[in-house]
Amino acid sequence: MKHDCQDLVRLFADCFADSHNTRLIAGAAEPEYLPAGPGEPMHRILFTRDYFRSALHEIAHWCVAGEARRQLPDFGYWYAPDGRSAAQQHAFEAVEIKPQALEWLFCEAAGHPFRVSLDNLSGEPTDALPFKQNVVEQARRYLVEGIPARPARFVQALLDYYRPGQSLAADEFSLERL
Repeated sequence: MKHDCQDLVRLFADCFADSHNTRLIAGAAEPEYLPAGPGEPMHRILFTRDYFRSALHEIAHWCVAGEARRQLPDFGYWYAPDGRSAAQQHAFEAVEIKPQALEWLFCEAAGHPFRVSLDNLSGEPTDALPFKQNVVEQARRYLVEGIPARPARFVQALLDYYRPGQSLAADEFSLERL
């Protein structure tokens, strides 16, 4: 199956351009979220180059961000680059559970491989298992308790496009799959 990021740009626009005044843009050197402002009437989610997973990850962050955070550059989130201390890594992981769980749902809906990202290759080593377990539990919780409206809309758009007639089930998400 071919996974072209321009399909994600179109699917995202179909879902959210009108209702949330937001567009997805490929080709950025680094991912970034920029709210609408002078000279730019739409909010913008920029993802790295043409990387399919980068787009899904940034969409997941947008889906987690509430209305107030969507008015701030990069949603007002703290971010320390690769090379984090163990304490910084734990702080990073705490805010990445929900976005990575949603990213996994998006990947699954699109039939695209997913792997948890610790995003700290040159940093102080930490045990990845607790983070992975939290991502699994959150993905399953979304499917059992209900996916919030924005990500549910995008999951359905991905399923309709990539896996027509299919659905996601909580038992598809396990630690063994990460």
